[in-house]
This record gives sequence, C-alpha cells and structure tokens, in this order.
Amino acid sequence: MNPPGLPLRRGDAGAGVRDLHRRLASAGFTDVGELDVFDETTELALREFQAARRLVADGICAQQTWAALVDAHFRLGDRMLYLRSPMTRGDDVADLQLRLGNLGFDAGWLDGIYGPDTEAAVRDFQHNQGLNADGTVGRSTIAALDRLGRQVGGKTIAEVHQRETLRRHAGVEGRRILLGETGGLPAVVNSLARLLQLDGATVLTLHHPDLSSHARIANGWGGDAYLGITLATDEFRVAYFQTEGFTSNGGRLLSQQCTAKISSVIGSEIPTTGMRLPILRETRMTAVWCRVGPGPVVVERAGAIASALRDAVTTWCDSPHPE
Repeated sequence: MNPPGLPLRRGDAGAGVRDLHRRLASAGFTDVGELDVFDETTELALREFQAARRLVADGICAQQTWAALVDAHFRLGDRMLYLRSPMTRGDDVADLQLRLGNLGFDAGWLDGIYGPDTEAAVRDFQHNQGLNADGTVGRSTIAALDRLGRQVGGKTIAEVHQRETLRRHAGVEGRRILLGETGGLPAVVNSLARLLQLDGATVLTLHHPDLSSHARIANGWGGDAYLGITLATDEFRVAYFQTEGFTSNGGRLLSQQCTAKISSVIGSEIPTTGMRLPILRETRMTAVWCRVGPGPVVVERAGAIASALRDAVTTWCDSPHPE
C-alpha cells in the first residue's frame, strides 16, 4: 500500500513521511532526521537509497522509489514464497531468481516477481535436491540453496537466453520494436516509429504515463527491444537494466548507441548507466530508458533526435550482443 501524499519531498510532514522514515531505516538508512518531517537529512538518506538501488537520485519519493523501498523490506528466508495473485515482489524474490539462475535453473528474467517461470525453476530445483517439489520456498528449500552456496562470476540462464534471442538474426528488418513515452515527446516517438517501419521493422508505440503498463504490454506483445524516452529537467542519461549479478548486455550496447547518437544532436554528453528502474527490470527483453534534455533543445531538435535514435537502433540490430 502506498503512503498518503505521494510524491513526498522536502518540506512535507505527516503519516506518509513517518512511513517513509520507517522504510528507509528498514533498508539500512537510519539517519533520517525528525520522524514526522521530510527535511534535508531525509532527502540525503533518500538520495543515498536511490543511488544504491540504481534509481534516479532526485531525493523525491515518488511511485518508483516507494516500490523499491517496499521491495527492499524482505530478505530471502523472511517469508514463504509461492505463486499467488497478485504475484509476490521483493528483493528476496530477486535473490532467489539470481541464485537459481547461477545454478542453471531457468527462473526467467531477474525482475523480482515470483511468477510462473520462477515457480517452475523452484520445482525443478526441489526435484533435483530430493525435496517436495511444491514450488513453495520455505526453510528446506533455502537450506538446500545455502548448502550449494553462491556461484560467483558465471552467466545466469537469463543472460544465456538473451544472447540466444538476440543472435537469431541480424539487421532491423523483421525486428519487433516497442517505443514508449510518458508524455511530452510524442512527436519524437511517432517520427522514430515511421523511420523504423520504413526500415522493415514492426513497431508498436506506447503513449501512457504509467510505465508498468508499458512493461505489461511489451511482455504480452513479445518484442525484441523496448526503447523509452522522456523529457527530463536533470539527471540526463540513457539507462539499461543492471542489478546485482546480472547485466543486460544487449541493453548496455543499445544504450551506448543511443548515447553516442543523441549526444551528437544535443551537443552535450549524455552518460550511459546501468539502473534498476522498474521499466527496465519488468520488461523481459532488451530495454533502454532515455532521459533527455534540456527541454527547449529537445523540442527544437525533435526530428534530428528521432533520426539519431533510428541510427542507434539500426546499428544495434546489426550487432545486438557482444561476442
């Protein structure tokens, strides 16, 4: 459940801020200042949490940051995990997926959501270990995982699958590309869609403020890549999915192409960053999220930005994954 008054920022007070402070303390950020007031100390702690979680470190607790705070509450073993509706989310699920993937069990995308793929991997693991293969992660399953220890440095099944998917064919023709924006840049997305369609790609555009709906539609449509763009006032960057033990290498390469092409149009360097933004984590495919600005420059050069992103996508499609 969300606290009252989202987004929360410096100067706010009340029950929502108290809840925020409790969540930050639970995540290990205990120096949060006065309990009822969102002050400078709270903002600093929140920025540190956001940076540690690979989120935009703006010091504002909006929906994405609050979801990350909720996810951070649980460690593997704190609760029973099983397939339910709505599906269970959290850091404990992400840890489980990573550990299963490193052991060779296909838990799917490392999205921190206990879905059918994760349950199937748990059942396979339990069967392999001579346990009751009920898909429920309790003490016996965690004890078996602990006995095998953590595999460090190997590739997860998710990484192997992404490599195989991206290697199926080179070139943009026939690719299924999703383009999304949350408001403010429809002209860029629509122009980019037309250019990619002329190149032979099948393109779906998403114009909606809710990025979780982007992820649901993208996963249902089954595209090869998702490219999102938003108009930002600061924290300009192109992000790809990276979390502990997993990097979307396809996303990293696509983001590097986007960075190079956009920077040349805007006239200033935009960094490439591995992040855990929900749109990147929940979209089970190569995905990048572009935060571009300043606004006047982006609006004035919208056509050139669309052309630059088209070049980035087509170049990436020729070689979408490192050898």
